[in-house]
Amino acid sequence: MTGTKYEQVWNLDNLFPGGSESPSFDSYVKQLELEINGLEEKLNLFGNLIEINESLRLESVIKNIGDIQEKLSQANSFITCLTAQNTKDQGAVVLREVISVMNARFESVIKKFQHIILETDEDNWTEIIETKALAECRFVLIVWREKAKMLLSEKEEMLISDLMMDGYHAWRQFYNSLIGRIKINVPFGEESKELSVGQTFNLRSHSNEDIRKAAHIALEEALQEKEELFAQILNNIAGFRLQVYKSRKLPHILTEPLIENHLKVQTLNAMWSVIDKYKKPFTNYLKGKAKMYGDTKMQSYNFWAPIGESKQKLSYEEAVDFILESFSRFGNELGDFARQAFDKGWVEAENRTNKSTAGFCANFPLTGESRVFMTYEEGITNVLTLAHELGHAFHNDAMKTVDGINRQYPLSIAETASFFAEQTLLDAVLEKAESKEEKLFLLDEKLKRSVMNFMNIHSRFLFEKNFYEERKNGRLSAERLNELMQEAFDVAYDGSFDNPSLRSWIWTPHYYITTSPFYNFPYTFGYFFALSLYAKSKEKGKSFEKDYIALLRDSGSMSIEDLVMKHLGEDITSKDFWENGIKLCVKDVEEFMSLVS
Repeated sequence: MTGTKYEQVWNLDNLFPGGSESPSFDSYVKQLELEINGLEEKLNLFGNLIEINESLRLESVIKNIGDIQEKLSQANSFITCLTAQNTKDQGAVVLREVISVMNARFESVIKKFQHIILETDEDNWTEIIETKALAECRFVLIVWREKAKMLLSEKEEMLISDLMMDGYHAWRQFYNSLIGRIKINVPFGEESKELSVGQTFNLRSHSNEDIRKAAHIALEEALQEKEELFAQILNNIAGFRLQVYKSRKLPHILTEPLIENHLKVQTLNAMWSVIDKYKKPFTNYLKGKAKMYGDTKMQSYNFWAPIGESKQKLSYEEAVDFILESFSRFGNELGDFARQAFDKGWVEAENRTNKSTAGFCANFPLTGESRVFMTYEEGITNVLTLAHELGHAFHNDAMKTVDGINRQYPLSIAETASFFAEQTLLDAVLEKAESKEEKLFLLDEKLKRSVMNFMNIHSRFLFEKNFYEERKNGRLSAERLNELMQEAFDVAYDGSFDNPSLRSWIWTPHYYITTSPFYNFPYTFGYFFALSLYAKSKEKGKSFEKDYIALLRDSGSMSIEDLVMKHLGEDITSKDFWENGIKLCVKDVEEFMSLVS
């Protein structure tokens, strides 16, 4: 029975009353457009920075940019919430198009500003950037100047932006349209069902192995029919990106994503090195699980299958109480924040039709609020999803006193607070497990997350890296892309994974994202970093929460290496830091293997 203690429908009217027909939101958008116009006019008159006292003028522009960033974030989040709560809200679709144009214009203005600071003489820049007036935004300015070094002239960049809108980004839209139209006939005994790619993919966790296998085969066969079309799309996206990189004289295909994620290549290499070193325990887990199905290797279509079934069926009210209890055990701030989110109507969890499927957290920086979206059903995985999104909201809350320009934290740390919250809850659930079967189910849930981040995402990283290297010499056929996918699986899973989806390069949307290259390793980083932080919290207890909040607060204003050194005194370019986190997962493997044997 569903509890009534906590509301399951969020409150958006205190932000902009009236939903997609909100008069106040319409006025808000018009005013925001005027502010973007004003910023552009200001920059047209700005000129080069030639004296140290120019820092005050620079500070004024930075504050202006930060204010607009926050207002755009507020607008984008509101529209995201509208489209999620009702997928048939056409008014929200229209608003999305309007804001998308404003986002693109604002990005062009940022590039104009980056050109201005790049054209400043190096000696003058060094003096200006060290002034007290710019102390709070120094890191962002340094990053922007580094990004500007990758840009062509302003005129050439405008031309590239136009080409991206009508060509480059259009390939992404074509991909979305094509993958969305594919229908797959999946056998269900003597009958069959016509499903979308997403619906077929969801059968990976079906309780019946025959259906899981049939869905896997049907998906591969359906994608094979159109694989050359998808190969053409992927080749065109990569070809355009490589030409831009060549024009901008970028030294390596990872140059841009590393700058975007505030990471050094040494940190990325240290992380992957530790994962390579500790592959054995996870291959043992995969082999142990495979034996439960009578196989010597883990069949890809059995990986997501649950081991048994959790008997912990929690009503929404019970789930909320359990989250509040678990979060409060970590720290008072986290527990109090979560209670505030539920009490103030920040959570949308009602199980109803016409809602989007994926959970998310939307940030509203102007009002210091967040909104958490999901559809709650009475299972432990739903409780974990709720905790995960609340972790994102806690990260937003930790930054609510930060200046607008410093609130844009990178993707590399975007998943850290959410994974940390998940880990806190998973341990609490395991403590309450009363049977061997329950513990196996929960350990399997934990380990599937580890394998996904340590092995599956590693395969995505290897595939994309090798693909881009080969693409420099010409187009790759679908057959060659399948071969690269197999090679990546073999390395990432250390030969412990059988019958992988060789066409996962088709159904993985991250490869087709034209705004963010290498949209893979930041997920592993965020997960792994959260584990390392969690290991630290186990050492220090509740006193760790203060350091944790301070780390989240500074996550947009310094490099990840400096961030960790400042708040934890740790060097994340060293393998030692990462080993502390992965050892927690190795213990999970050992406990799992002990139970299955």
